[in-house]
Amino acid sequence: MEQQKYSKLFENNKKWVEEKLNIDPQYFENHAKGQSPKYLYIGCADSRLPVNEMTGTSSGELFIHRNVANMVVHTDNNLMSVLQYAVQVLKVEHVVVCGHYGCGGVAAALENKSLGLIDSWLMNIKESYQKNRNFVDSAETKEAKVNRLVESNVKEQVYNLYKTSYVQEGIKSHDLQIHGWVYDLKEGLLKDLEINAEKDFKEMTLYTFN
Repeated sequence: MEQQKYSKLFENNKKWVEEKLNIDPQYFENHAKGQSPKYLYIGCADSRLPVNEMTGTSSGELFIHRNVANMVVHTDNNLMSVLQYAVQVLKVEHVVVCGHYGCGGVAAALENKSLGLIDSWLMNIKESYQKNRNFVDSAETKEAKVNRLVESNVKEQVYNLYKTSYVQEGIKSHDLQIHGWVYDLKEGLLKDLEINAEKDFKEMTLYTFN
């Protein structure tokens, strides 16, 4: 039974190829020539987030990086490499950090439990919590508390983006814009948190992670 489930993925792949070629015989040939996305999307690794579907974008329109709880951590060489490539080489016009309500990583960060290797990663979210504790703790329910931290965490990660030389250089060179979003799993809607990090950091001298 498990092997059948696994094999189904390849069957689905073949059907997908056939559907694409029926619409456009040069679809894959054209895609293989290169990419020129206008957006870098930094989101959570949660399996319930169909990024292209929920944004109505096609393959090649989004450059995507995902990790637990959509973090921007300066010691994460994977994320920093993606950011550098997206801004300096692909010249993306927008970078989006997108969290989602009910995030398991955020919920775990609020609990005083040892979860193993992921504990060190969750420390980054706990820092977001400490910075926004009054706002988060004033929520009346546990669900609301998690969702408030989801929003606060997105805000902190947008700030972390602004602290990188890649983003600051991108703003100067091609008017790069940074955004913070939250996705509502229950409604399927995206919410722009309208974070104006550029204004918040207006008086900041060049302060970089990299």
